[in-house]
Parts: sequence; C-alpha cells; structure tokens
Amino acid sequence: MTSPEPPAVARRRVRLALRAAREARGFTQQHVADELDWSLSKVNRIEKGDVTVSKTDLLALLELFGVDDDDLIDDLVRAARSSRQRGWWDEPRYREHLTPAMLQLLQFETEASAIRIFQPTVVNGLFQTRAYAQAVLDFWQPELSPLVREARMETRLRRGEQLLGSADPPDIYLIFDESVLHRPVGGVEVMAEQLRELLVILRRPNVHVRVVPFTQGALVAMLGPFLIFDLGDEENAVLYRESLLLDEVLHAGEALMRHRGYFEHLWRESLGETESARLIMTRAEQMLPESDRYTSG
Repeated sequence: MTSPEPPAVARRRVRLALRAAREARGFTQQHVADELDWSLSKVNRIEKGDVTVSKTDLLALLELFGVDDDDLIDDLVRAARSSRQRGWWDEPRYREHLTPAMLQLLQFETEASAIRIFQPTVVNGLFQTRAYAQAVLDFWQPELSPLVREARMETRLRRGEQLLGSADPPDIYLIFDESVLHRPVGGVEVMAEQLRELLVILRRPNVHVRVVPFTQGALVAMLGPFLIFDLGDEENAVLYRESLLLDEVLHAGEALMRHRGYFEHLWRESLGETESARLIMTRAEQMLPESDRYTSG
C-alpha cells in the first residue's frame, strides 16, 4: 500500500484537475458559483489551493463539469482526503513559527523528482551543518524570536536528513556563487567544517553542485534565492523564492518559466561539477591552517 501524498501536493493536484475540468467545459468561475449557489471567492480559493475541498463539494464540482470517469473520481476523492492529513510540520512548534510558504516547501520537496536550487550568498539550508545554520539564524536575532529560530533550525536539519537519507532521493542541482566559499559564516572553523561536509555530500550520485566563478557573476548579483521542484516532469513544477524575511510559492506561469531560464543560464555559466568540487576542496584546505591559527591564537 502506498503512503498518502503530502497535503500540499494532494491539494495542488486536486485544484489543477478541477480547473482543467472547468476550462474544458468553457465555464467561468462565476458560472460555477452561480450554478452551485456558492460565492465566487469560494470557487477561487478552491482553484488557488488556498483551502481544502470537502468530498461533498468535490463531487458537486465534478458532476457539474460532467466528469464521469469512476477511477478519476475515486483518485481525486483520495487526493482531497490526503490534502486534509497532517504531517510532522503541523506540530505546533513548527506550524506556529514557519511561514505558510515554508510549510508548503517541506511537502513539495518530499515528492519532487528533481530540485533546482540557486543560493547566491550562503550554503543552502539543506546542506548546512548545525553550527553554520546557527550562525545564519543568529544574524536574524533582531527580527526572529528564539522560538522561531529554534523551529527553523530543527526544520533545516530535518529537511536535510529527510531528503538526503531518502531511499529514493530526488536529483538535486545546486548553484552558488564563488563568494560563498570566501565568506566565513560563523568563523573560519565553522566554515571549514561546512565545506568538508559539503564535499561529503557531493559524493552522492544524485547531488550535482556547480559554482559560479567571480568572472561570470553578473546575474548572481541581481537574483535572490529560489528553488524549483519538478513533480514528475518539468511541466508539473513549483517555484519557491525568498527575499529577506519574505517568501512565496508559485505554482505555474511566467515567473516559474523565467526562473527556470535563469537557472539554466547560470548552470551553463558555472564551473563544471568536477572543477567546482576541486575549488571547494581547495578552499577547505586553505581554511584548515587558518582555523588552526585562530584556535591557537
């Protein structure tokens, strides 16, 4: 028996199926609202995935759209049920201190077949050591309470264990700027440990890392961090992007395609995987004597 989909993934699948069925009939959202005696905002929220849909409402929509495929109906009913399930991210210590977009990210990445990550200024959270993550989170002390920072720390470590320890992990493609290697977050000793850990992770066959060298870094300066999750194929994808203390999830459209283009451009401009690994190793080795000097001093 297969395990149920994460709620955000199931909700997305239901809303996309309902929108496709409505559009196939040529109905507007207003027409649907009028026919079912609902408010327009209710129809809009269901299609946007802002709310879950009950079995009763789902069946009413499918009947209105003329969907009579029993297998499809049963599949969507199961998905609607899964969309109301709770996971570890629903525990109060996470749910109350993580953003709605982050809660969705946690679910999408467990179902992704491929994850593309662009992180210009620091090592991405999936690959951070505890000490490095603590240094990053401590920077936000004026804006984030201790409870929020603790929840985000636990989430980062759990995400890494969950994805990297999976029996069937996604392909992960990471791009970061060369400056990340020269920015000693948390101090030289913490940074040296982080780079050594990154080299260990690079041995995994599903992890692909490229560094954008200083000579090719013009676009890097203009972009914020983002992740693209392919959920089965490139046509079924989700974009997560963040800036300072704000983040959002986008399910389709021009923004997603634009960021996929950014990623492909930067991938081509980056050093190859072997050369990137060699650069990371060189910097880690350079930091070891620096670390010894700071420790002995």
